[in-house]
Amino acid sequence: MSKMTPQAELMQNVSVPFGQAQAMPVSVYTDPAFLALEQSEVFAKSWVCAGRAETLANPGDYLTFEIAEEPVIVLRDRSGVLRAMSNVCRHRMSVLLEGRGHIRSIVCPYHAWTYNLDGTLRGAPAMDMNASFCKEHNSLPAIRCVDWNGWIMLTLDADAPEPAMLLADIERLIPYLDMKDYTETFREEHRWNTNWKILAENFMESYHLPMCHAGTIGGSANLRDMVCPEGYSAFNYHHILKDDSIPLSLAHPSNTRLQGEERNRTWLLAIYPSLLITLTPGYFWYLSLRPDGPDHVKILFGGGMSNDFMQDENVAEQLVALKALLDDVNDEDRGCTERVWKGMQSAFAVPGALSHLERPNFEFARWIANRVAGAA
Repeated sequence: MSKMTPQAELMQNVSVPFGQAQAMPVSVYTDPAFLALEQSEVFAKSWVCAGRAETLANPGDYLTFEIAEEPVIVLRDRSGVLRAMSNVCRHRMSVLLEGRGHIRSIVCPYHAWTYNLDGTLRGAPAMDMNASFCKEHNSLPAIRCVDWNGWIMLTLDADAPEPAMLLADIERLIPYLDMKDYTETFREEHRWNTNWKILAENFMESYHLPMCHAGTIGGSANLRDMVCPEGYSAFNYHHILKDDSIPLSLAHPSNTRLQGEERNRTWLLAIYPSLLITLTPGYFWYLSLRPDGPDHVKILFGGGMSNDFMQDENVAEQLVALKALLDDVNDEDRGCTERVWKGMQSAFAVPGALSHLERPNFEFARWIANRVAGAA
């Protein structure tokens, strides 16, 4: 009897009602061929987050990123427009820029072909004797780029619906917290020894908080009070009512607009495939994930505070406290998710039944299954 493919295993896994659901099959985490499908059918055809728009405030500010292993430049052009384009020179295909910073133009480090901030080719040394060469035909290919509520969203898919349409339910769900009304104060890149889906799923459920985060935030939430409602087609979510043990997660004392549970509710938004946002009245933090082989994940980790806290006279001290807390939380998550990856290498690794607090994980599995269904 032939062995089932990971796609077939996953389709079988998600074909049951949630009440009978189990965790995803091991093969969808460990199989390199399945990861190749995720790159082509999930990451290349979805909106992926490259961070916060306010960090590219001035013309010439840029960052580099990858979508489905495709190198990308994101920048502010001279007219202040947020743009994205290929990060590969049109000459001998060198990568153009690395990291992030500020530029007046894009200069290839190999042969000095020079591009304007809108991607058009400005100059190409020693090409004047090539009769077939035309500058106008050598602009950097544009990549779709949208500022959605302060988030830089990129896609390689020319037909993907706009984030404003896909994610309109988030704005209806949380009308009292405007994500544009937050300022990023740190941005880092990490690489962990785990599969990207393990980390995504870890974010989607707070079932692990009391144990995995016993040293930090685990005591600020009660499992019995957690709500994991049915999600939407492009994202899932849940929320937690926090106590006052972490004051920075609550509304600032000067804020009189938020009332009742709005003042202490933390939202956890998982925007498919890989933007994970924790949003509180006081601060936010996020992870944007990209697979780096089945066994590693590249993580864009950033966060900051609401305007209320940014204007507080003690903001410097509070930012230090927030970053220290989030670093500790991240360390705990790294330990938990890397142990899951290690456990998946066992011959005895078998998916277990899901708790009612893991509904988002099941919805995520269904979303991935729909994306890879029928792909070769």
